[in-house]
Amino acid sequence: MSGQPRPLSPFYPLVVALALVAGLFIGRDMGGEQSPLVMFGVRQPSAADKIGQVLDLIDRQYVDSVEKNVLVDEVLQDILQRLDPHSYYITAEELRAAQEPLEGSFDGIGVEFAIQRDTVVVITTVEGGPSAALGIRAGDRLLSADGKAMAGVGITNDDVMRTLRGPKGSQVVVSIQRGKKAPFDVTIKRGKVPINSVAVSLLGDDGTGYIKLVRFAKNTHEEFLAAADELRAKGMKRLVLDLRGNGGGYLTSAIDLADEFLPNGRTIVYTQGRNTPRQDITATRKGRYEDMPLAVLIDEGSASASEIIAGAIQDHDRGTIIGRRSFGKGLVQEHVDLPDHSAVRLTTARYYTPSGRSIQRPYGQGIDYEEDIEARYIHGELLSADSIRMDSSQVFTTTGGRKVYGGGGIMPDIFVPTDTTESSHYLTELFFSGVLNQFAFDVADREREKLNGYGSAEAFAARYQVTDALLRQLGELARKEGIEERPGDLARSRRQLTTRIKAGIARNVWGNVGFYGIMLGTDSVYLKAVEQFGPDA
Repeated sequence: MSGQPRPLSPFYPLVVALALVAGLFIGRDMGGEQSPLVMFGVRQPSAADKIGQVLDLIDRQYVDSVEKNVLVDEVLQDILQRLDPHSYYITAEELRAAQEPLEGSFDGIGVEFAIQRDTVVVITTVEGGPSAALGIRAGDRLLSADGKAMAGVGITNDDVMRTLRGPKGSQVVVSIQRGKKAPFDVTIKRGKVPINSVAVSLLGDDGTGYIKLVRFAKNTHEEFLAAADELRAKGMKRLVLDLRGNGGGYLTSAIDLADEFLPNGRTIVYTQGRNTPRQDITATRKGRYEDMPLAVLIDEGSASASEIIAGAIQDHDRGTIIGRRSFGKGLVQEHVDLPDHSAVRLTTARYYTPSGRSIQRPYGQGIDYEEDIEARYIHGELLSADSIRMDSSQVFTTTGGRKVYGGGGIMPDIFVPTDTTESSHYLTELFFSGVLNQFAFDVADREREKLNGYGSAEAFAARYQVTDALLRQLGELARKEGIEERPGDLARSRRQLTTRIKAGIARNVWGNVGFYGIMLGTDSVYLKAVEQFGPDA
């Protein structure tokens, strides 16, 4: 929660008046007991009665028309956001959108797409989805759906999703253009489309397995085991688990995953709150990867469930945590569904690592919680381990006797700063303007047939070269978009530019396997993980 005053609602005086009674009303619905108030021998209205009477009064007598439901939503949101940064009210529509990535699937046609020059282009089909089964492929252009134009009409991502998603079993007729061939129609029966937690799994020549998890959803544990078992069958000897940018998700998925690495009886995490007794969650005997050498990658975007994994691994000296200090989100939310399909998520406890560290970073009066990541950058934490503000009053001990520190987030065992040695103004502008991604797409699109001739992402990575001619073409596109190269920029950023172009082309042809297979070659955090394993790991 920001320490700055928030903009006042037009109904702010009313919101303040209703806030306390609304909070009591919520508490009653969550199962708490509410005794009637008695003053001077007279029974006072209950919180539920009171808020109902005030809302009815507004409905009958307020000078202007008011949408009661909107007003109640605003009151509830205001109350909960004043408690802590992660308690909040969710409308029915917001809840559906929030739940979808964690449920593990949605109903649709199963394509990842991008809008390129006002045209919807398939980047890849989702394995196991309806489009993949019909042979729709990367590079196909979706011109229309059920006769509704999707090209040249200023279409947005939301427009595409509203048009292509729909109930399982329903059909949509999509007009497709493939290369220079005439458009053709395909009837797609919508079905369950998996939302994957494992972005990619790769095996290096040295036996190092790499698995990147992007969320903790219902199916995360099963996905991880499938990916890890496949890598082990191919010869994996050690594992790098990448949780960078993973904002968390279901606690049970994090516990199940941690259980794969920790011996029976070891604490994974415990929770405790003012009205919630301490509850320890421990590992069982079922772990498949308890003896696999392990490194876990984290950064400032790793939160919640990711921090539970990292904290448990670190506190039991089970593996090496590498990267930068994690986000610091360690509040336990109880999800309570309300009758209108909206919901409340109320903080009831905190997460603690096995050694007793609270994962949650400080919040409250005078703390600019929402600007913490920017503050880390300003005082140099992302660039130098010496700039990290350790709380010397919160010292804890791992199973092996090492000191670790509390104060919010997980501090890695090996700090790797943000790499700025090859950065430049030119590279930054190309990346954040989207020009770099657009250029990689254009190259992949016009040379798709030739690129497919490499046969695999691995062969492409080994043999394809980004030429000077290609960099000049990028420069021409950049200038058209108003981006000028400054003296020395290209020389400074050449390796990063060529790597990103090559990886972007690979993603447009082979998906994430192609992209990460190339990017990891210059990824300083991943390379540090491989280095720390040593040659005989």
